[in-house]
Amino acid sequence: MKTTGYCTLALTSAMAVACGASPEPSESNAKTQSAITDATVELIAIGSLSGTLSDRSRETAGALENGVAGNLLGGIGSGLAYAGDNTFLALPDRGPNAVSYNSAVDDTASYINRFQTVKLELRKSRSTSALPFSLAPKLLDTTLLYADAPLVYGSGADVGLASGAPALNKKHRFYFTGRSDNFDPSALSTNPSDARLDPESIRVSNDGARVYVSDEYGPYIYEFERDSGRRLRSFMLPNDYGVSTLSPQGAVEIADNNQGRVANKGMEGLALVPDGSTLVGVMQSPLLQDNGTNGRFTRIIAISLQTGTTTQYAYELTNIGTVSKPKYPTVSDIVAVNNHEFLVDERDGKGLGDDSTAVFKHIYDIDLSGAPDVSGIVGEANLAGLAVVKTLFLDVVAALTAHGFNANDIPAKLEGLAFGPDVTVNGTVAHTLFLANDNDFIGTVVDSNHPSGIDNPNQYFVFGVPASALPGYVGQKLTRCGD
Repeated sequence: MKTTGYCTLALTSAMAVACGASPEPSESNAKTQSAITDATVELIAIGSLSGTLSDRSRETAGALENGVAGNLLGGIGSGLAYAGDNTFLALPDRGPNAVSYNSAVDDTASYINRFQTVKLELRKSRSTSALPFSLAPKLLDTTLLYADAPLVYGSGADVGLASGAPALNKKHRFYFTGRSDNFDPSALSTNPSDARLDPESIRVSNDGARVYVSDEYGPYIYEFERDSGRRLRSFMLPNDYGVSTLSPQGAVEIADNNQGRVANKGMEGLALVPDGSTLVGVMQSPLLQDNGTNGRFTRIIAISLQTGTTTQYAYELTNIGTVSKPKYPTVSDIVAVNNHEFLVDERDGKGLGDDSTAVFKHIYDIDLSGAPDVSGIVGEANLAGLAVVKTLFLDVVAALTAHGFNANDIPAKLEGLAFGPDVTVNGTVAHTLFLANDNDFIGTVVDSNHPSGIDNPNQYFVFGVPASALPGYVGQKLTRCGD
């Protein structure tokens, strides 16, 4: 059962704290034993939700085509958004496709897309604890995503499966799913009538009533009603972000196109600026016309919510493939510091879940003020010298190993990034930065690094950010307080 609370515009001090403003933190977040300093971004809490649980959508509990339960609670660190109070929205991607069953659809299944509402409340730890706060995440609700007009589903005939249309569909309720053949082959991949959706980032509108979701398939950016999951509108991206030859197999789409997003590397990150006027999305990897996954520059695109007009920026990847810098051309999320400054999550795919050792998981600080608009510029060589300036903000691997983490146990896919409520750490007011993992719906990992098996939960790592580390920080002013 959902409970909804709306704050008045004349916020009380307590409400202002809950909705993302920054007055003095409450007594429950009082001084602790941490050694955080005025300039240190420090790990302050870790929490997790088991990767073997079910979510709150019982009507989707039936087995998917690959035998996995359709309501397995997994992947919920693909995107993360603060929603006021101690409430966050956690976004799974296209579903459990790590189980091999049908290569004709890249092992994707008819998982109905959704977001999870979770409570992430920081509580003061005991003085003997290694970290100043404890975090015990709680799942509150599950919201399925749908359109009220018919969507395009695959018949299944060409891929050896039944129709891709969910059995739950009914009049004015057509669900989005992760199955890769749910598209219209006669239209660009950015066609908003396609039922296939691979959500990767989520943000909450300032009034708390809507959510914005970015996707890798189209790429798409959709606006949904938060309470119902109904799609309200689509934001049109430039045509050259889409591909014209579509396939349920990503490798085929890459081979058959020379323009548009690289398959499974579309609109990975999404930010909403604090004044609520602009969405800022980032592509996971460079467009095909910018040399694809071999390219140095991926794109950031700003979209006016009022007019739909767009501005594009070039973002230079740190690791593009040399002996000293192995190829890790992946951006996972972007979050607003203020209306022009952002943090960007750039990472490798190594660590827990990949049977490897985490090496490169960096969060960079960028500022779009004064950066050139590259909307009309095509090609890697032509983008050289035009990229936004970036500064290393946080080396996540170094931060976690400094707290005793084995690099083999750091999640491979640390993808969701969100600011939360302010706290006080050792007498210093700090912003909180939450980083979440996508566990690929695999609750237990057995590999060469963990031959006896290891839990692979949905994890949350919380960092305290002193005001001096982000002097321009402006918290989002939400007028609806949690759930």
